[in-house]
Amino acid sequence: MPKWDIKKIRRLNVATHRDLGYFFSTLILIYCISGIALNHVDDWNADFILTKKEVSITEKYSKSQISDPIIRKLGELVQEEDYKVFDFPTHDQVKIYYNNASLHVYLDKNKAIYEQVSKRPFFYQTNVIHRNSLKGWKWASDIFAVLLIVITITGLFILKGKHGITGRGKWLIAAGFLPPIIAIIIQAFQ
Repeated sequence: MPKWDIKKIRRLNVATHRDLGYFFSTLILIYCISGIALNHVDDWNADFILTKKEVSITEKYSKSQISDPIIRKLGELVQEEDYKVFDFPTHDQVKIYYNNASLHVYLDKNKAIYEQVSKRPFFYQTNVIHRNSLKGWKWASDIFAVLLIVITITGLFILKGKHGITGRGKWLIAAGFLPPIIAIIIQAFQ
């Protein structure tokens, strides 16, 4: 029966923790940053930027005048050449839809509102990863979660003595249980 060499086990533990930590550091940061962004979806749109601008229309139109040439002429005001479709939300409004944009024309007010939607740089891509929206990413995410558990467990045993798990570490672990327990208790009474 092989004899356990504590020094070799400790070195293996430290090396495993260090190497997995380095390897997954970028993915950990991506999940953390996108997690913060997704936690605040009620405060801002973490995926898209909506840009609005008011546009002056030089002449008034009636609903009966709206046709392909007029729609194209209105599109020129916002540098949009090709529209997908248009409709009439009310009798005095026409809404023109473009790729990632729309022009809402108020026929009797000589004005329009142009809205353009664009992907929020960095956040859109990281949120796609975080939400497992990529085909097959669920399995990569599961593997990542399992290896985060390995990183956490190996981290518990890096330090020895009064700073390690048998010293103040046990009290910090116990304190770490408090936030989820408090959240569960609050949730139970809501």
